[in-house]
Amino acid sequence: MVAASRKRDQPWLIRTYSGHSSARASNELYRSNLAKGQTGLSVAFDLPTQTGYDADSPLARGEVGKVGVPISSIEDMDQLFDQIPLDQMNTSMTINATAAWLLALYIALAQRRGIDPRKLSGTTQNDIIKEYLSRGTYIYPPGPSMRLIADTINYTVRHVPRWNPTNVCSYHLQEAGATPVQELAYALCTAMAVLDRVKASGEIAAEDFPQVVERISFFVNAGIRFVEECCKLRAFGEMWDELTRTRYQVDDAKMRRFRYGVQVNSLGLTEAQPENNVQRIVLEMLSVVLSKRARARAIQLPAWNEAMGLPRPWDQQWALRIQQVMAFETDLLEYGDILDGSPVIAAKVAELIAGARQEIENVDAQGGIIAAIESGYVKRELVASHMNRLRAIESGELKIIGVNCFEETAESPLTAGSDAAIMKPDPEAERRQIERLQAHRRQRNGSDVQAALQALADAAQSGENIMPSSIRCALAGVSTGEWGNALRAVFGEFRPPTGIDIAIDSREVLGQKDRVSDLRDRVASTGNALGRPLKLLVGKPGLDGHSNGAEQVAVKARDVGFEVVYDGIRLTPQQIAQAAEEEGVHVVGLSILSGSHMELVESVLQELRTRDLGDLPVIVGGIVPPEDADRLFALGVRGVYTPKDFDLNAIMGDIVDVVRECNGLERLGALH
Repeated sequence: MVAASRKRDQPWLIRTYSGHSSARASNELYRSNLAKGQTGLSVAFDLPTQTGYDADSPLARGEVGKVGVPISSIEDMDQLFDQIPLDQMNTSMTINATAAWLLALYIALAQRRGIDPRKLSGTTQNDIIKEYLSRGTYIYPPGPSMRLIADTINYTVRHVPRWNPTNVCSYHLQEAGATPVQELAYALCTAMAVLDRVKASGEIAAEDFPQVVERISFFVNAGIRFVEECCKLRAFGEMWDELTRTRYQVDDAKMRRFRYGVQVNSLGLTEAQPENNVQRIVLEMLSVVLSKRARARAIQLPAWNEAMGLPRPWDQQWALRIQQVMAFETDLLEYGDILDGSPVIAAKVAELIAGARQEIENVDAQGGIIAAIESGYVKRELVASHMNRLRAIESGELKIIGVNCFEETAESPLTAGSDAAIMKPDPEAERRQIERLQAHRRQRNGSDVQAALQALADAAQSGENIMPSSIRCALAGVSTGEWGNALRAVFGEFRPPTGIDIAIDSREVLGQKDRVSDLRDRVASTGNALGRPLKLLVGKPGLDGHSNGAEQVAVKARDVGFEVVYDGIRLTPQQIAQAAEEEGVHVVGLSILSGSHMELVESVLQELRTRDLGDLPVIVGGIVPPEDADRLFALGVRGVYTPKDFDLNAIMGDIVDVVRECNGLERLGALH
């Protein structure tokens, strides 16, 4: 009775991150999840939508509907939110380079339905800086990209005041290797860059600037190091409060509040013994709700089987129920901040703040976060941190249950069955989306489309706010690719540094000296036998921008003696095959994490054959189900590696043996 009478806080927004195949299929999933008690939407878009291509673009082949929902026009947006009242829904959209466009589509849809945009609430992630560092869905150079972000902020503050126009996202920084100190520092540097850009635009009066600060939200990651993650969020709150008070003169404490949403760490989810992911998810969630002063405003949890492939509706329901048990069955929301007064917590928070301040100074010394991206400084720091984490896993210093320790296991009933415990995307989704897009083009008014696109280009060139012309484009029926290409023509495109130009010697890692020395001998002797040093091409075909694994393979290969060709993300199969021919490589490694491995690998193999390189060995890394691995081997792929294959030394040994075998040399076998 005591617990029942105690006043409870309202729970956070409960979301699941979802979207797949088509707008119609995703809408059905959204309405199902809302009926089960979800209180907000979090929309995942496919890679063509995120990078500004239409479904029928050659660059979109194999990627349509794979990691999210394809949105080609306002008609898709209408179908996505069918029977969902926009003025009553809090909608989060994970979209960055094309955030202004997706927000324009959402606003235009509201207008078409007779809804005042001032009633819309939600968030566009709209953090392009971390895209250059981690996730890779950038399009334009930093200057124009920051201008687009400033335009969305300036527009929404006036016309959509309940919207969070920018969600500074440190989540993907952690997945790219960031330590808690780096996550704090780079996220706050990003926020400062955004706010400074808006302030410099002069479009917001000084007395209204606190409203801009109030609408800046954050999206963070929570890993398995429970105490450290609790302290990181408390440090975030303290640093944000101080920053907004001193740098931006925001006097109202409510407007200085650190508002953040969270998805707990997908990087730490394992393909091996995936049932262990459930307790990881619960503990990681607890780290962002336990401290009342630093509690998340919105939470979305990954499903237990995300490291294996696309979660099924039942898996998403399980993730939803985890949140509901925490919010409604426990007494967590009945008490004040139970971490206040702890000397251990206070000391760790102070340590993180001190480290973050030092790293912010390092970034400032580079000329700010944009300059530090263009110079490659931040990317190199993240690659090095991620490398250190992987080396610790390889050596056993960092223990991952079921992966590098306690590997003995009974067969799991969770992964039994014909569906392999994951959902397969509709193989016809791409064809149907292309047909839907082409029908839409036939039905729209071509003159209205051309006039709207010209107005968009004029606004981009003149410096006029991009949002009004984008909304006009949306209402006229302009497509995502047309919007993206109109701005490409004005702004150009951008390719940031890869970050792999770092010098390491992994013989210094605990227990690695003999294995690495053995590897170097194998690479050198094989190169001598073939008459020149071994050369590996690491390629990322398609639109998948998650380059962490490719970067680590490239760094490791260079460490053990390979010459490495790596030109970053978003390459066509033709470009990869051409590079293989021009560079005279001995082996091609392809990294694909978007689920498009079958289509893209087949295209690369075909391109190699057209250049008379059909005998060149190809290996593949990514989230590849076992049955797809068998199909890849049948196509001629010589090796397939998935997240369970964490031992880079062993992978390098395999690659040497593949090269030797393809050149008539005897395999050397497992490392000692």
